[in-house]
Amino acid sequence: MAKEIKLGKRAKITQAQQYMALAVFGAAVFLGAAIAVVINSVNKITFSADIITAQDQAIVNFSDTIKNIGICKKPSGKVYSDDELKKCSPNSVTASDVPNTLRSNILENMASNTALASVPNQSNPDCINPKTSKNYTYKELEDNYAAAGESKDEERLIAASNLIKACSSLRVIPDALPAFKNEEALLASIDRIFRDSGTEPESLSPTGETDWAPFGNNLYTISVRLAIESGAGTVHTFLSNVERSIRNFNIERATIEWSSNNTINFQARATAYYMLPSNLSISDKTIKPGGK
Repeated sequence: MAKEIKLGKRAKITQAQQYMALAVFGAAVFLGAAIAVVINSVNKITFSADIITAQDQAIVNFSDTIKNIGICKKPSGKVYSDDELKKCSPNSVTASDVPNTLRSNILENMASNTALASVPNQSNPDCINPKTSKNYTYKELEDNYAAAGESKDEERLIAASNLIKACSSLRVIPDALPAFKNEEALLASIDRIFRDSGTEPESLSPTGETDWAPFGNNLYTISVRLAIESGAGTVHTFLSNVERSIRNFNIERATIEWSSNNTINFQARATAYYMLPSNLSISDKTIKPGGK
């Protein structure tokens, strides 16, 4: 009888241990599942926060670019809303609408620069004021631009803006640093320096070589060979005019020889520069969970 009681107790103890093991195992499974769910939720929240932060930063950068260039009028808040971007019309924005921007700096400050204006103006029939039969002054160009802005006529404003670019000090900028390789224009510029110096070149030709210049992005060199035989005073005047030219020339190599008729035979290789346009493009950024 006692033996049967002991066996019954052991069976119950064993059964209780099994139930307890199952309970512990179930609790462990439940706890593990809960922890996994919490970790997954935290990762999703962190990932969503990373995406929202990147989107907000992209919106800020995009808005800052528009504001700094002066493409649209300033937004009502820190960034442009979708409605403000839809209503934005760059051709109807005047320089006074976007002060302290690249557009206003170009159309107001650089266009009125007296140092640039001192460069002789080339004959351009569009730059002749029909009322005075003389070249437009910057004040006249400015008044014309202001009147076009008040008229709210987009085509008239575009024409007034283009007139400032073509007839004010801004006309010098593409001459000083063209946006593309143009050997014909370069040779014409040097030939004009020869004529302004009272002489003609013995020879003038492009080398056909183009190289990247180490001074900035998209900046390239274009070289020419030139020769002149003239008196010392004329050669000196030519070199002075090259130095004073609005377009920068770098004389890399030169030889100077005295001729039998007391003239100087000057031969050189000169390099000028041009800068290709920079194209802005929207880049994609991939954000992965866990910051990977």
